[in-house]
Amino acid sequence: MTSRGPVDAVLVGAGRRGYRNFGGYALEHPDELRIIAVAEPDDALRERFARAHGIPSELSFRSWEDLAGRGRLAPSLLNASNDTTHYASTMAAIEAGYQVLTEKPAATSPEQCVSLALAAERRGADVWVCHELRNTNYFKTVRDIVRSGRLGEVVHVGHRENVSYWHMAHSFVRGNWSNRTSSGPMILTKCCHDFDILSWILGVRVERLSSFGSLAHYRPDRAPRQDVPERCTDGCPVQEECPFYAPRLYLGERMELLAGAVSLDTSRAGVTRALESGPYGRCVYRVGNDVVDHQVVNMEAEGGLTVTLTMHGHSHVEGRTMRYDGSRATLIGDFSGPDPEIVVHDHRTETGERIAPFAGGGHGGGDEGLMAAFVRAVRDGDQSGLSTVREALPSHLLAFAAEESRLNGGAAVEMDEYLRRVESAAGYR
Repeated sequence: MTSRGPVDAVLVGAGRRGYRNFGGYALEHPDELRIIAVAEPDDALRERFARAHGIPSELSFRSWEDLAGRGRLAPSLLNASNDTTHYASTMAAIEAGYQVLTEKPAATSPEQCVSLALAAERRGADVWVCHELRNTNYFKTVRDIVRSGRLGEVVHVGHRENVSYWHMAHSFVRGNWSNRTSSGPMILTKCCHDFDILSWILGVRVERLSSFGSLAHYRPDRAPRQDVPERCTDGCPVQEECPFYAPRLYLGERMELLAGAVSLDTSRAGVTRALESGPYGRCVYRVGNDVVDHQVVNMEAEGGLTVTLTMHGHSHVEGRTMRYDGSRATLIGDFSGPDPEIVVHDHRTETGERIAPFAGGGHGGGDEGLMAAFVRAVRDGDQSGLSTVREALPSHLLAFAAEESRLNGGAAVEMDEYLRRVESAAGYR
């Protein structure tokens, strides 16, 4: 039955994503979404969220376990917890009867991903994964062009995830996604988006892949001098020339963007204090991170189509670039900066058509589009804009298989055999 009132939801995880994306959408669209309870272990984050949304103390929980213990409090649950918590908290939400929208990755092991998809199917539960790129006008346009046949037979795709040097340092060296054991391999945490959008656009199954990559730069032996201190604020001798010098990154032109991740007190004094004692003030060469800073995945899909996915953390600009080469035309895309564009070069006429502009916003409008699609799914039963956990499974497994290949010197992984192996380990077979 369709209801035009706001969708009631509970939130797990009131950090940056939960507060700004999920919570922000509810505040901006109170007629669509209302968050009535929150679970967050950090007292300051939990109290900040509860104040913003008028949530009473009896509906503010210190853990997802406490929330789950209260049974189903609303129709839906938004899961923005830490990556390693996604699986257990989503499984508990399924058991409690919630419809769930969980941040990616759905889980941090391939066996957990399979188990999650199976649990959702057995319970008849709606579980969706935040693949917001599907909700951008940009990637919808790429998909429409590819599926229309305008490019002819697509023979090769080159897709690049260009992570800027400052984003790499912030998130994958100093930040929450710097270690495989506490988050997952970077090819999963950063690129399950990319595997998903490639699968969604091309509509073909990857049959085999190989992968190479390493942590090349952000490590002790790459420090410009061996006497650089543990923290940037401890008198670094190369602070003027180092692009990763924390006070410049967090107190300069990107302060508005990044300061909220460093400290709840986003004044200059508050951010400075956080840099002097917290994780974001550490020297990028002294952190002890272990995720890669560059990786390439080579894929062969049905029909002989080849795809390369390149991810690296040394870009001057943040964003994805791509090239689809077909028998009739080539599509070149730039999904970075303020003016994303698509250019289609026709082989017969040797002319190019530039397609732009596209809507802005978080992830090119994908964040807002995702939340609007979530509301439609819960309120009206229209799931067309969302990716179910079963639909998201191939993108996750490609990432895990790529990491397995990388750790085994680039050995080819046959995806059918890989899936059988993972399903067996998960108890599915």
